[in-house]
Amino acid sequence: MTLIKSISGIRGTIGGKTNNNLTPIDAVKYAAAYGQWLKNNSKNNNKLTVIIGRDARISGKMISDLVTNTLIGLGINVVDIDLSTTPTVEFAVTNLSADGGVIITASHNPKQWNALKLLNYKGEFLNAIEGDKILNLAEESDFEFAQVDDLGVYSRDKKQIKKHIKSVLDLDLVDVKAIKKAKLKVVVDAVNSTGGIAIPALLKKLKVKCIELYCTPNGEFPHNPEPLKEHLTDISELVVKEKADLGIVVDPDVDRLALVCEDGSMFGEEYTLVACADYVLSKKKGNTVSNLSSSRALKDISDKHGVDYIASAVGEVNVVEAMKTNNAVIGGEGNGGIILPDSHYGRDSLVGVALFLSKLATAKVSCKQLRDSYPSYYMSKNKIDLIENTSIDDVWAKIGDKYKDEKISLVDGLKIDFENQWVHLRKSNTEPIIRIYTESKSQKDADDLAVKFQKEIAMMS
Repeated sequence: MTLIKSISGIRGTIGGKTNNNLTPIDAVKYAAAYGQWLKNNSKNNNKLTVIIGRDARISGKMISDLVTNTLIGLGINVVDIDLSTTPTVEFAVTNLSADGGVIITASHNPKQWNALKLLNYKGEFLNAIEGDKILNLAEESDFEFAQVDDLGVYSRDKKQIKKHIKSVLDLDLVDVKAIKKAKLKVVVDAVNSTGGIAIPALLKKLKVKCIELYCTPNGEFPHNPEPLKEHLTDISELVVKEKADLGIVVDPDVDRLALVCEDGSMFGEEYTLVACADYVLSKKKGNTVSNLSSSRALKDISDKHGVDYIASAVGEVNVVEAMKTNNAVIGGEGNGGIILPDSHYGRDSLVGVALFLSKLATAKVSCKQLRDSYPSYYMSKNKIDLIENTSIDDVWAKIGDKYKDEKISLVDGLKIDFENQWVHLRKSNTEPIIRIYTESKSQKDADDLAVKFQKEIAMMS
């Protein structure tokens, strides 16, 4: 059981002892620290307002209630949008002119996990400096709660998903007419979370026939919720059986989008961003950004359209910062996260679905044909458990010294660029593991490179 405090929020397993898991006491402590930080940094003379939303995890209502009532106790108004998506909460913060937001979700982690994802008044994730201040406040536990007449006010708003969908359909880049004309048929796997509410509703507006698979938002994940090939056999089989044009897969909080081709093969999480960027750049010129663990294919597409590609450190906040600095028109992460500034600065699967379907409908090709039109790179995404008390810096130093003649980046963990392949090693922000991402010209080469570095890390830990 684990409690992880990082730039990605406060994430932990439910149950167990305080300070080592996401117990009720821990949820209250970090919610209070966030609320206190908002009050300390606000220029708003009126009561502050925070948006609260959650995915469908079994523990979601419990954690949401704890966070909500802690903020109310601090004199902060709470607007509860209940079962929702991460991008919808981000949208709602600005749509309702709130001072911040909290998303109760552990994203792709298994059901025993949950988390507090913290947003600023722009509906964007906090940066490292802001996150550190909240962690320090939590340890100091020096909170000033409101007197009874100054308690915050609780309200509910269940219309934000509907408004979020409208905002996506209103984007100039979304070709609603072409999508409707294409008369597409898709299968949707929402892993029994809130994507089962949002994605079918979006597709209905686009006149896309939707076959729902695991779309009941009850938090009982029917398979590992991380949208990787090995977890998606059911939808792959159903796409073929139903003769669907494609399959759409989202993670529990709907910020990651994976796609399945009509023959049941994976379009590839990495290529979700590539396809959406190809479409956006055909309509609007500007730079692109993805993180260091993302495929070279986005750079190839950027080169094709004559724009610059920039690689950032891993983490949505880092991608967003690089996008703003470099005036990017689209960006994201190779895990299927699409960030479109015309909508908002956050990974958004609703936006991703609308852009991808626009590309598919206007190109008038099949999903598999579209995938085959892009450069062929193969990735291997692996991880190994982080041995307790291991010095990551020492491991990086040893590996870096061994490969000192290659191109090495220490911007985020350790990335080694070889002539025809690369490996990126980094400590996860959300789990006690080391992630090993590799890319090469064949799947075997990518897998072999990953195995090689798994062994080297084990030897040097």
